Amino acid sequence: MVDFTVRYEPTPDEMARALGQGLRQQLKVVYLALPPVLILSGLVCILVGGTYPGIGMLVGAVVFPLVLTWSIRRTGRRQLAHLCVPTTIRVSDDGYECRTEQSTTAMRWALFGRITTGTEFWLFFVNRQFTGFLPRRAFTSEQQAEFDNFLASRQNAGVA
Repeated sequence: MVDFTVRYEPTPDEMARALGQGLRQQLKVVYLALPPVLILSGLVCILVGGTYPGIGMLVGAVVFPLVLTWSIRRTGRRQLAHLCVPTTIRVSDDGYECRTEQSTTAMRWALFGRITTGTEFWLFFVNRQFTGFLPRRAFTSEQQAEFDNFLASRQNAGVA
């Protein structure tokens, strides 16, 4: 049985990292497929005489992953800064709840199609879309181990 409550205050950089990790997993196909497509298209353009468009595509293949990562982090820092307030997180067998002075969000485990355990966050996905996270640093090492075991038992039982 999992049931613990912790107080925590996320930082803008932490919010940006969580968003970046979640979106990178959500957009994995784009991250992996677009650069090779741009390289191939760029080479074809160069071979048929379209030198400048070809060079542009080759540069885009190199720059795309860097720019996407930078823009996700920048957007995360700016737009999610309002969430960087003292937060009470309660994790139970049913789901989790995040409470601040301004809002309360409650999510049930059954909602998530996939939960990824990372070194810094637990990332939550609904229909392959990144929907949220819990920061590992908010929990003691014992709570982290208990939660990891809880998630593993749910996965072994065929539930998220």
